[in-house]
Amino acid sequence: MASGKGHHVKELAGFLIKHYTEQLQSIILSPDPRLHYPLVVDFAELLDDNPTLAHLLFSYPNEYLPVFDEAAIWAQKVIFEDLKKWENASVKEYIHVRINVSGSPLECPETFPSIGRVRVKHRGILLTLKGTVIRSGAVKMIEGEKVYECRNCKHRFKVYPEVETRNSIPKPTICPSQSPKFCESTRFNLIEDNKICHDYQEIKIQESTQVLGVGAIPRSIPVILKDDLVDMVKAGDDVIVTGVLTAKWSSDIKDVRCDLDPVVVANYVRRMNELKSGIDIPDDVIMKFKQFWSDFKNTPLKGRNAILRGICPQVFGLFTVKLAVALTLIGGVQHIDASGTKVRGESHLLLVGDPGTGKSQFLKFAAKLSNRSVITTGLGSTSAGLTVTAVKDGGEWTLEAGALVLADGGLCCIDEFDSMRGHDRATIHEAMEQQTISVAKAGLVTTLSTRTIVFGATNPKGQYDPDESLSVNTTLSGPLLSRFDIVLVLLDTKNPEWDAVVSSHILAEGEKEKGNCNEDLASIWPLPMLRRYIHFVKRNFRPILSKEAENVISSYYQLQRRSATQNAARTTVRMLESLIRLAQAHARLTFRNEVTRLDAITAILCIESSMTTSAIVDSVGNALHSNFAENPDEEYANQERLILEKLCITDKFPELNSNQ
Repeated sequence: MASGKGHHVKELAGFLIKHYTEQLQSIILSPDPRLHYPLVVDFAELLDDNPTLAHLLFSYPNEYLPVFDEAAIWAQKVIFEDLKKWENASVKEYIHVRINVSGSPLECPETFPSIGRVRVKHRGILLTLKGTVIRSGAVKMIEGEKVYECRNCKHRFKVYPEVETRNSIPKPTICPSQSPKFCESTRFNLIEDNKICHDYQEIKIQESTQVLGVGAIPRSIPVILKDDLVDMVKAGDDVIVTGVLTAKWSSDIKDVRCDLDPVVVANYVRRMNELKSGIDIPDDVIMKFKQFWSDFKNTPLKGRNAILRGICPQVFGLFTVKLAVALTLIGGVQHIDASGTKVRGESHLLLVGDPGTGKSQFLKFAAKLSNRSVITTGLGSTSAGLTVTAVKDGGEWTLEAGALVLADGGLCCIDEFDSMRGHDRATIHEAMEQQTISVAKAGLVTTLSTRTIVFGATNPKGQYDPDESLSVNTTLSGPLLSRFDIVLVLLDTKNPEWDAVVSSHILAEGEKEKGNCNEDLASIWPLPMLRRYIHFVKRNFRPILSKEAENVISSYYQLQRRSATQNAARTTVRMLESLIRLAQAHARLTFRNEVTRLDAITAILCIESSMTTSAIVDSVGNALHSNFAENPDEEYANQERLILEKLCITDKFPELNSNQ
């Protein structure tokens, strides 16, 4: 077997020299010989070049991954001959071959199962798992191997730590010498000067809730990272882990049965954060989008309303809420100034309403529209709640990510927003505005990313009192409310005409189910098309404010500052930022790269809808009773004239006077 493996070392070294010379050269020229260096090898390339070795590597990774590492050292020695003249050139002893299975047959369900489907049959093969990091432990140092010498025959051999026994190195029981005369001695000397240590870290990954069926509990599995892999990921990161499934004895606690817990020893970890928003959009779908907007070139608001009708179609009307949901999901453009200060691009939305007004329906539909989402209640889905908590695991403190961290780069839907714990209430301010969570718990000091859209829903405290402020009606503080770009109030007031229309719509839903389900975008957009559209406009449009839009937004902000009384908490610079974000989102929604007067006025109408008293519109209607207009473009023209007159800036737009 030893000679066979020696033959394989030469074969693998030849493969590495043939395909990975550049990587090996950069490792040889690296200055520090004590570091551990990764050499990333594509399994698909190995399979094409040498199918036999690829199969052996897949079937017996514990035996052949060390062989691959030896081959990498051997390949370095060959290439080193040409690089001797370079100053820092040296053959690195600590080099680890990392197997990337992307694009290879190992991406099939048998070797790439979900975490909940990992079984004993997967033990001992090269396994790949995908999940979200929910816990990351401290980096430790473990002893990699011990060298013993037999007192009888002087044979030296290495003994490696066993994962099963929590990395303890067992004492040898008999001399493993393969000489013609078997030694069989049981007395050994430990060679102290050959001690090799490794960095060691344990993380826990959990399967994504997106791929689970209804009622399924997301499963998690510990992953062991060593050497160059440590500290690569943090809580909330999406990762693909390739490694070997093994087991280790659970910690010996009194009166608790000792079990073998599954654990993956990682060979390669790929962060997926950059690929979080990977929704595939074919060219023919993009052409459909362009054709749609060319059809509605002269009536853009009619086209916009056709898109909005596809949001939560089972709920009748609620035009204002559907527009707010669309603008929140699309969001504005993140701005970073010269000093490095960030102004977030993500918008936040809060629905305050009586029971039965459809708040949870919108939350669930928004989660379906976002390709990465977490739905939870204010009390939190885990012990970590909404933000993050320190958990004692096996005698050491680790951080466990909450809903906001797990939804990083996506959407966090929080029902019963007012029932948040005290700790979460204190931390969510930073999470929503700075989009980070600063942690200093149990000696763990770090900052976690929360680039998350927050979509909250809450009931008012008792009967909603229109004469009181939102803060009094919801028990949420003014500073927290000011972080929401839009706060909509849905009150179930008695309105016989509205009740008649809604009841007929609900009864007609059953008949509509039986009809044909065509994809005519001019009438209603199906969910998959909406998802693709939102992703496309977020990725491809970065709208810039026109001079007209700047004038409208600036005038409105100044007017609000002058008349600020009850809404003083919201009439801050944050409101100005919210206006810009919403205007940019509306430009994206209507397939444009410039923020026009139309977008600015729509943003103002959204902000006005979220106020208990308005500086512009005389009657702020109940958002629950807002419906889609027959001729939205005509209605907008009237609203525009009214708003510009209230802002006293009609003279800046002479074309309005000529239209009258």
